[in-house]
Amino acid sequence: MAQSWQRSYADMKVRDLEFMVGERVLLKVSPMNGVMRFGKKGKLSPRYIGSFEIVKSIGEVLYQLALPSGLSCVHPVFHISILKKYHQGGAHVIQWDSMLLDQKLTFEEVTILDRPIQNSRSKDIASVKV
Repeated sequence: MAQSWQRSYADMKVRDLEFMVGERVLLKVSPMNGVMRFGKKGKLSPRYIGSFEIVKSIGEVLYQLALPSGLSCVHPVFHISILKKYHQGGAHVIQWDSMLLDQKLTFEEVTILDRPIQNSRSKDIASVKV
């Protein structure tokens, strides 16, 4: 009985995704949890870059993307779980060409410009200007 309930809850979250050749998709920057994305952790880190065109469908869940030369170190075939449908008007999209990505699609860049310390009554508060 419990398995039936759990299955019904899980089935509500399953989404049937299917992309066609020529469609544009967003690519998840880092599919692993706990990995720093673009130097920030948690909800402030960008999740997707793109948009990239689908060149070929390999099976039911694999798609080959047309990646630019800046991402030549990344294998062009991706699972459907790390792709997201692209909708026009991409103010939310982060342009990949302004950053360097490694093979795990992670990026870390921190430049500390200033580190002032503010004194309060009971403690010193260090702030960092990045």
